Amino acid sequence: MNQDYIKPNEWSIIEEGFDQSRVKSSESLFSIGNGAMGQRANFEEDYSGETFQGSYIAGVYYPDKTRVGWWKNGYPEYFAKVLNAPNWIGIRVFINREVLDLAACKRVEDFRRELNMEQGWYKRSFIALLPNGIEVSVSTTRFLSLNIDELGAIKYDIEVLNSDTEVLLEPYLDSGITNEDSNWDDKFWNTTNVSLNDNRAFIEAHTMKTNFATCTFMQSEVFLDGERVKESKTERATNYIAIKHSFSVKKNQKISLVKFGGYTVSTNHKKEGLVKAANIVLDKASKLGFDELFKKQIKAWASIWEMSDITISGDVKAQQGIRFNIFQLNQTYLGKDSRLNIGPKGFTGEKYGGSTYWDTEAYCLPFYMATKDQKVAWNLLEYRYNHLEKAIENAQKLGFSKGAALYPMVTMNGEECHNEWEITFEEIHRNGAIAFAIYNYYRFTGDYSYIPEMGLEVLIGIARFWHQRANYSKKKKKYVVLGVTGPNEYENNVNNNWYTNYLAKWCIQYTIEQIEKVKDGYAIDYDRILAQTKLTKTETDSWKEVAENMFFPYSKKHRVYLQQDGFLDKDLVKVDDLDKSERPINQKWSWDRILRSPYIKQADILQGFYLFEDHFSNEDLEKHFDFYEPFTVHESSLSPCVHSIQAAKLGRMEQAYKFYLRTSRLDLDDYNKEVEEGLHITSMAGTWMSVVEGFGGMRVLDDKLNFTPQIPKGWDSYSFKINFRNRIIQVTVSAKESSYELTGNEEMSIRVNGNRVVLIPGKRTKV
Repeated sequence: MNQDYIKPNEWSIIEEGFDQSRVKSSESLFSIGNGAMGQRANFEEDYSGETFQGSYIAGVYYPDKTRVGWWKNGYPEYFAKVLNAPNWIGIRVFINREVLDLAACKRVEDFRRELNMEQGWYKRSFIALLPNGIEVSVSTTRFLSLNIDELGAIKYDIEVLNSDTEVLLEPYLDSGITNEDSNWDDKFWNTTNVSLNDNRAFIEAHTMKTNFATCTFMQSEVFLDGERVKESKTERATNYIAIKHSFSVKKNQKISLVKFGGYTVSTNHKKEGLVKAANIVLDKASKLGFDELFKKQIKAWASIWEMSDITISGDVKAQQGIRFNIFQLNQTYLGKDSRLNIGPKGFTGEKYGGSTYWDTEAYCLPFYMATKDQKVAWNLLEYRYNHLEKAIENAQKLGFSKGAALYPMVTMNGEECHNEWEITFEEIHRNGAIAFAIYNYYRFTGDYSYIPEMGLEVLIGIARFWHQRANYSKKKKKYVVLGVTGPNEYENNVNNNWYTNYLAKWCIQYTIEQIEKVKDGYAIDYDRILAQTKLTKTETDSWKEVAENMFFPYSKKHRVYLQQDGFLDKDLVKVDDLDKSERPINQKWSWDRILRSPYIKQADILQGFYLFEDHFSNEDLEKHFDFYEPFTVHESSLSPCVHSIQAAKLGRMEQAYKFYLRTSRLDLDDYNKEVEEGLHITSMAGTWMSVVEGFGGMRVLDDKLNFTPQIPKGWDSYSFKINFRNRIIQVTVSAKESSYELTGNEEMSIRVNGNRVVLIPGKRTKV
């Protein structure tokens, strides 16, 4: 049974009624972020029930020493922890000396929270009866500013409903926090200074080992019936500082606390100037005030939605799902800083650690290319170029040489920091996703400049890795790739994973093509790259030998490529024949049993058919889809979106819609029973792909934008925008027709269902 307490709404995520069992899940679902920082939707006031406290600063991490009972050469020394940062949102509330704590209240009524995705704010309200018999009404609004990305704002309103009383409000900063997922219970933060300046407080702290210096800051003002209350006291300790506002209030008087807070970090400022930088942020906030900042927030989100929104008419849950995914992607990464990337949990939890996986290149890049300026996609590619030397070091640790590069499965700084054997050493397909992203960027944007400037060096390092990783099988008279794990992590240490082998072949061939292209058209870059890489024709000839003779396991009986050499040795019982009580198998079965089963976390081969669909016919796709889909349990968040796109390509819209709904509402409906750990941010880009590439059929073929639009049954229409080579096309699809509207100054030709259509700026063209 999936959770179903989130109210259907086109623009908001809404929860009504207080249920302690849902608190941790809602903390994930109602998370907020602005690309520079983010936080789970923890209560501002005290809460003694089960909670997962979490605030995070982009790019700040801790190298938590790997915890294993054995050690092998090349094993990562640490697992990069996304750090739970000092807490600035806290506001302790005392009513006649009784602490406000919803877990301890006699009664909680009219509890409601809303995450408004259109405008970028989070609001919570309730009426609570405290153990001392006093009833209060609380309403709190919070947002993280897109305009001043080091700043967050809270407006906390409280009203005593049934008596005159004493109220104490205690906004605070706390750096005595820990991570839920620490390996050794290390101390991650060292607090160096706690200071106060009138109604402003500051905690200076740095991370252990990595020495990221931070200043967590706050400013608070309290108003009683609109009049500011200036009297306050302070409390400070080694890791804590609070400003205490106390006063007598009459029944139904309204108290409002406005709190500004956030972080300044040494990645953006001088370490000795962090408090000064914080004061500058607070000066800006004070000058604007909460209401004006709120208006600017609404305007900034309107600008984001203008380009990235997907509208769906006739299906509220589908509409809510896609907007939730787009909203969270934009909260996590806005593309302003090439030092940052898109963590798999974003700012919503700590699981998986690291800043980036291969998900960025395989799933997120298309979303950012099409909904933002191409500079954003460039920044994602530049991130990998900046880590090339580390990728070469990673390969050297595993015994590779001569500039071979193995990009990490998980990283913060380019160094591998994932500490699961089968992933760290075997899931080498990640290298191919990075090469494909370079190809995909050029295919979509038409901007070749990245390849001679940066990309060719990355491709050469990756090609060298694949050349060395393959070995010649005398028995097969082919090159094989042994001991790997594909995207389907339910098959570890297998030989000749089809997806991995296909990527290896393609990467080598694509790299050789780009070497020739750069040689012909970019002589200065070519000479620089050759001098740096010491590449020779003898070496590239040996690459060709591997690529042209790569082995691919194939079943003549089933007329399909095999996931890996031993797939047909398994007991091929289909998922539909599994008892539902056995699902999800990753929570019900031992790992040994999973590895021996035919069940696929996500189908490697269908992933390959998605990336390289122009290499295969529709008949090929149909055979492989029909063979592998019945064994796929979709226990990877990255799985349903690819299956949705493939089902749509095959014209199976009912099935495509089913997969779409699963990927779009993966977290809202908690399909995997784990949403309390955080959201699946990177797979959310796959939801966007399901609509645009799946239902809309968008492709770039022969350097032209192509559409083969379809619409799920029950939808009245849907629409989206694409920024294709600095020209914006709005696509609208209904059951009767599709229409296309171009923004720009020049005509543009596209293809719809294989036919050429000329778009004229400002004119809506119907097909």
